[in-house]
Amino acid sequence: MNPIVCGIVRAVFHLWFNFSIEGTENIPKEGGIVIASNHRSFADVVAITIPMKPPLKYMARDTLFKNKIVSLFIRILGAFPVKRDTASTELFKTCDEILRAGKNLVIFPEGTRQYKNKVGAGKAGVAMIAARSGADVLPCGIIFEGEKLHFRSKFTIKFGPIIKADEISVDGTSSKEMRKVRDRIMNAIRELVEGGVVSADSSDGVGKTDGTDSLGSTDNTGGMSSTDGKVGVGGKDNTSGDTDAI
Repeated sequence: MNPIVCGIVRAVFHLWFNFSIEGTENIPKEGGIVIASNHRSFADVVAITIPMKPPLKYMARDTLFKNKIVSLFIRILGAFPVKRDTASTELFKTCDEILRAGKNLVIFPEGTRQYKNKVGAGKAGVAMIAARSGADVLPCGIIFEGEKLHFRSKFTIKFGPIIKADEISVDGTSSKEMRKVRDRIMNAIRELVEGGVVSADSSDGVGKTDGTDSLGSTDNTGGMSSTDGKVGVGGKDNTSGDTDAI
């Protein structure tokens, strides 16, 4: 983020919320990492951007870019559009290019916003990106009380220790291997948010053949099918029932 814009955003966050950031010592000075976070609100991406020096990118559904004002704002924050039914090879190529360029890639592996400080099992998309890119993963936990942010909400972001690429390297893309990678990442996020871990036996979102597996991005993200080589971008919000695309 532009240093001036970042300064303004930081000031607004501290004035409007009871805002704090923990674990900044875990943030690498160099870019090219995957930042995997739980997803609580529309403010998540903005908050994650504040302590970052290298530029970051994140996926957003292409319909958000139709509004010129919204498009300008989210592009400043690092959003790039993803269309429904985008081929997985194209999406993974884009992610690889972002990481190789030294930019950080933010993903929300739960696939949709959660309305409590509970972390879902996550989807295989985060595992596939991490495993294919060979990038380190920085776990991030976003915490605030209640379903929505409000004036002077206690709003905390925590960054955990880096998960090195060699810890989550795989020889293939089998469901079992992807599940292990996903669980390692989700365990780290849950430890930050809840102080607990995700069951290693959970198979939610891994190896499914019905296109319900999803890769998280901002503003309710959607289903990434990992079994047929294509991405079906667009999933159903588990709280409102509305269908959104990344």
